[in-house]
Amino acid sequence: MSRAIRPSLLKHAFFGIVSFVLAFPLFIFTYHWLPDLQWPFHSDKIFALLLIVILLLLIMRSFKFIVVTAIIAIVGWLWYGSVSGRYGFKELYQDGKVVLYAMQNNSNNKVVFTGIRSLGTDQEIINAIDYKNPVVRDFAVGAANEYFSDQQSAKLKYRTFVQCMAVFKKINENWNYVNDPQDEEYIAKASESVRLLAGDCDDHSILMAAAIKAIGGTPRLVYTKGHIYPEILVGNKRDFELVSSLIRRKLFSDEIGGRTIHYHKDDSGDIWLNLDYTASYPGGKFMGTDVIEALYP
Repeated sequence: MSRAIRPSLLKHAFFGIVSFVLAFPLFIFTYHWLPDLQWPFHSDKIFALLLIVILLLLIMRSFKFIVVTAIIAIVGWLWYGSVSGRYGFKELYQDGKVVLYAMQNNSNNKVVFTGIRSLGTDQEIINAIDYKNPVVRDFAVGAANEYFSDQQSAKLKYRTFVQCMAVFKKINENWNYVNDPQDEEYIAKASESVRLLAGDCDDHSILMAAAIKAIGGTPRLVYTKGHIYPEILVGNKRDFELVSSLIRRKLFSDEIGGRTIHYHKDDSGDIWLNLDYTASYPGGKFMGTDVIEALYP
């Protein structure tokens, strides 16, 4: 009896292991379309993964030939993508890292307003973001022409975002931090800073916001204790996953390595990417996690 049962148990164990192995890449592919139910401990995502495992297990038991054929086709497709420079095993691995990061229970991705700021008034900052000034517009367009031209196809959905990343690269690669005069908060207009690419954190934020706004992007400025930095609107979770992949693979692959992409999520569920001068890639580490105010120019 035990000899008759053993092959059956081994077969079921094999099916279970294969189902689990296949479930992970399928979960990565479908993650972008899963609704963000925000269940505690990401239990909604865990439930979706287990559901995929169960469905695969049922399918394998009934349609072994189809499953084996599908496995061979998927592996072949990933192999072809790897050798041809398209979507392959490396890209699948990177997408998996992005998904796992997105599922981490980060305490700093939700904006919590606290305290009182002291870096100028809202009106001073807004007036300084003179994005319609021809000097600022010319600078932003020049940056878009200088960087990432191969990623700016007219058919690319995120072309404006890529051009804004070119602005980020132009500013952050050349920015020189210079303090304000003693005992005075000097607010420089973007049209002033664009000539020098120098100043303190508010000057950098103002220039970044103005240049991004000048070419169709949506920026905001975030205040923390004694600091201000710019962010850019990415969109929903699906948009974030796609632009994160774009940043990692195409735009800032050398700068980012395996480091984390930091962001904030507002009350509407929209995601904003950190563009501080302290990082060499978009989504660098926050200097301060306690947000005092967000200013929308």
